[in-house]
Amino acid sequence: MAAARASLGRILPESCILFLCDMQEKLRGKVLYFPQIVSMAARMLKVARLLDVPVLLTEQYPQGLGPTVPELGAQGLQAMSKTCFSMVPPLQQELDKRPQLRSVLLCGLETQGCILHTALDLLDRGLQVHVAVDACSSRSELNRLVALDRMRQSGVFLSTSEVLILQLVKDAAHPQFKERPEEGTGFPALEI
Repeated sequence: MAAARASLGRILPESCILFLCDMQEKLRGKVLYFPQIVSMAARMLKVARLLDVPVLLTEQYPQGLGPTVPELGAQGLQAMSKTCFSMVPPLQQELDKRPQLRSVLLCGLETQGCILHTALDLLDRGLQVHVAVDACSSRSELNRLVALDRMRQSGVFLSTSEVLILQLVKDAAHPQFKERPEEGTGFPALEI
């Protein structure tokens, strides 16, 4: 008898959701790699919109940390305000409306705080969690790295935004897919 196979972590547009966590003005200049993190999260948001993947956005104590940064491109999304570290409690009703949900793609700040707490809460709900490591950061590199390791130990899939995008698109024949050799990687990328 074959041993049970661990989850492969496949994601499908029709059964996943994108969580964008607390990319706010007052964190600019305090969080490592902030411009790059926001840029990768913005790319994930563009792809989610192209593929009709639902997107949920939070802001941690916006009275103190300010609004979501405009370069994320989240205009038109209703940000849910929160003070708890996990995104799950304020988004509970939205999650309950999606019985087909199997996977959550997670981007944002800070890795050792809101990203870790959110990931653990989602795992508790039986969902697969995929953290885009190039779209998550912290004020401290040590906290960021330890939190990523802690999530991996708990069963979170650690990926890059490119890996997640290619999983969602699946085929170079997709109408939004095209070669972009000017990026120097030689790998195809979603045209956004």
